[in-house]
Amino acid sequence: MSNNITALCQSYFGLTEAPFSIAPDPHYLFMSRGHREALATLLFGLSGNGGFVLLTGDVGAGKTTICRCLLEQVPEACNVAYIFDPKLTVVELLATICDEFGIAYPSGNSSIRLFVTLINIYLLDAHAKGRRAILIIDEAQNLAVEVLEQIRLLTNLETSKRKLLQIILLGQPELAAMLERPDLRQLAQRIVARYHLGPLTSAEVKPYVRHRLEVSGAQRQLFPGALMAKVYRLSRGVPRVINILCERALLGAYVQGKDRVDRAILMQAAHEVFPSRMASRRSRLIAVVTGLVLMAGSALVAALYQQGHEVAAEQAATSAKPTASGANTHASAQAKAMTALPATLAWPANLPRSSDRSLAYAALFKAWGAEYRAGADICRQAAGMGLSCRIGRGGLDELRYLNRPAILYLHDRQGQPFNATLTRLDADAATFVIGNEAIAVSLGALAQQWSGYYKLLWRSFPYANRSILAGDRGPAVAWLNRQLALAQGGVTATAQAPVFDDELMSQVKRFQLAQGLLPDGIAGPRTLTLLSAVADQAAPKLFHSNGDK
Repeated sequence: MSNNITALCQSYFGLTEAPFSIAPDPHYLFMSRGHREALATLLFGLSGNGGFVLLTGDVGAGKTTICRCLLEQVPEACNVAYIFDPKLTVVELLATICDEFGIAYPSGNSSIRLFVTLINIYLLDAHAKGRRAILIIDEAQNLAVEVLEQIRLLTNLETSKRKLLQIILLGQPELAAMLERPDLRQLAQRIVARYHLGPLTSAEVKPYVRHRLEVSGAQRQLFPGALMAKVYRLSRGVPRVINILCERALLGAYVQGKDRVDRAILMQAAHEVFPSRMASRRSRLIAVVTGLVLMAGSALVAALYQQGHEVAAEQAATSAKPTASGANTHASAQAKAMTALPATLAWPANLPRSSDRSLAYAALFKAWGAEYRAGADICRQAAGMGLSCRIGRGGLDELRYLNRPAILYLHDRQGQPFNATLTRLDADAATFVIGNEAIAVSLGALAQQWSGYYKLLWRSFPYANRSILAGDRGPAVAWLNRQLALAQGGVTATAQAPVFDDELMSQVKRFQLAQGLLPDGIAGPRTLTLLSAVADQAAPKLFHSNGDK
């Protein structure tokens, strides 16, 4: 995901970080049984008496993350060299080891003998000072055989009690197979501990997903427990694949305006993440379904015919009922609907539920005096109008504060979600455009159906992320002067060199007091946001502060 989309998605779900980043962040390390044993094996390497420690695992199993966690636990008396790109020649590897340990060598040196001599001197000096030297090589399956043999030779330097260099190799399963070669048997014999890290078990997937969400600041479970078996089957328990799949699913839920991932969103994410695998699965499924259809062909045709006959009869009966016509009748019906508040909001039965987002977007753009282009990205289209998307979660107080029409994510009595556009907010009622109808509902009823998530359009303004303080001068203060004048319904001349003086501070305090803010005289982000909203007379509003609603 791009940085902008990632930030919007995190804000939408109330997250402080991206929970399913594939970066090897040790703070996100989930200590499954396998990961605990893998980390214990590496920690043994830090406290051992030399030789090799081997950790293997499939791609995405979490080897590098465990290694980063290990680095955070390195004792103070250890010097560590960490090599993460070992596609090197012997000379390049030795030079890299010197660089990591801080060993000086002549510029342009290509003598293996000199490199080894300098490394040996360094190891002896470290030992004399009571320090240990640890060499960690990640992606070690990429090491050439001659390079592995040179690494083995580095462990020849030893005292009567232990070797002076401890080496930890991390790699994919082929590394273990490589070490079975006859010409590498001497290195294999020096492996003092080894562990193979496998995928997560089915039972570990749910706590793994929950752990990453909790670390990222989630206050609720965004993936229902019922989906975890499916996540396991799709990912086969590989942590990196789980991350990619879940990140894509969260993005899907965000784009669809849902408050958590459901099965349909997860499967769509799987189609995007594993297109070839899901296509193969779909082909097998189609073959099975086709066989079943052929076996039950006559019965199915008969059932469909009967169902079509019943639907046609029902439509005929409906069309025979009298309907209201004419502008006055329509206006009367609409007024009646607005007066008698319904007990609940529901998606119109005559409209496909799949059209709720596009109709909600159309109503939101109409409130701004624009036409929504069906299928267009709402935020991108808004940007072309000088507007930005604002996505968040809060309550009616926040919507009153923002005072802009908003798309709310609602649920009907059966728990089915739909989007509706809030266009008016009164003291005891809220008015929505649902489908093509304007419907009012009591705030109490709304509270039972709203998830708290909203999406609205906002006029961009230049100083959204800063504060304007007493003594400041320049364009920001000039803008503040103009916005205060507009908020008061007038236009004032701006000084050539505007300064945030005592008079301007008094105006800011008066504005803050009138808007229910703390009158501290500081034009901070909340004051500036509200000032921008009040001064934007051309923008649609949910209500008007002067009582003219």
